[in-house]
Amino acid sequence: MLIQLAIMGVLAALLPLTVVWASSDKDKYRKLVWVTLFLTFDLVMFGAFTRLTDSGLGCPDWPGCYGHANPLQAHAHISAAEAAMPTGPVTVMKAWIEMIHRYLAMGVGVLIIAIMLIAWRQWLKSKRTEPKFSPWFPTTLFAFVCLQGAFGAWTVTMKLQPVIVTIHLLLGLTLLAMLTWLGARQARHALVDTAALALRSPALIALGLLILQVALGGWVSTNYAALACLDFPMCQGAWLPHMDFNHGFTLWRALGKTADGDYLPFPALTAIHWTHRSFAFVVALVVAWVACRGLKVEGLRKTSRWLLIALALQLSTGLATIYLKWPLALAVVHNGGAALLVLLLVMLNFKVRIPAQAASNRVSTRLSAA
Repeated sequence: MLIQLAIMGVLAALLPLTVVWASSDKDKYRKLVWVTLFLTFDLVMFGAFTRLTDSGLGCPDWPGCYGHANPLQAHAHISAAEAAMPTGPVTVMKAWIEMIHRYLAMGVGVLIIAIMLIAWRQWLKSKRTEPKFSPWFPTTLFAFVCLQGAFGAWTVTMKLQPVIVTIHLLLGLTLLAMLTWLGARQARHALVDTAALALRSPALIALGLLILQVALGGWVSTNYAALACLDFPMCQGAWLPHMDFNHGFTLWRALGKTADGDYLPFPALTAIHWTHRSFAFVVALVVAWVACRGLKVEGLRKTSRWLLIALALQLSTGLATIYLKWPLALAVVHNGGAALLVLLLVMLNFKVRIPAQAASNRVSTRLSAA
């Protein structure tokens, strides 16, 4: 089974690898990094689809499906489970959704291994003098994707425990952020105005607040609290509805249960939803303020403009999911919007450090000349 799964991972990576090496781009390494970034973004979106369709236990074991490499081989087991509980977590469709998600994850893992091996080869070939191919960051990426795989396994074996699923989501977005940073290092950037230095701390704070908000959103999704408030701007007809923060934000507990094993009360779900909704406005204000300041800085305008567009999209889809009772397509787009905001804020954080790097290089040049 493990060999078959490994083959599936290689096959999933074969098409993007072929596209990279058949392209006319002379810098294949840079192309590979950006293609891997694009597929990782797709993987985050498909992971959201897997979670929102309740397919996380479509195959209740790991890494295979009932001990097999694909749902076709496990069809008898899946059909028996579906017949016993037609609306349960195991159905033929859910099994395929879960295994496709795993195949895509393995494909991204293969691409990251390829990035790491190429970086090591080129770095040693250049006698460790080419900073572009420094292998330490790609090696860290490889270690990180292994950690992400472990949390993917625990997501299944621990029966969708909310804290594990939320960490799995955050690690996926962190992987996306790391690939964005690596991709930004491969691209050529125009030197931005030194006024960008004043945005270094605000941009970092905005990214930190966004990550916290994504964690709160993941907590809403993994606890199935999306429909706890069906009106806006109030919740259940009140600005401060009855809420149970103690049970709602107890991290180590089973899905739908309190730490004591009782059923999670509805006010706990209300607290989870209300916190995510309320904090969204704080994050939106900070991110919008940073983006508006970026519009005034040469070299940051394009990224800042896209950041404002993504923020408007995210707020729109968030409100639409409430009014339209959380339709699947909008919920997936809302998750993708969060990933896009992370990507753009990481890019902005990279760019605001270009003036400092350039100044450091100029000082080093002058000292060498002296």
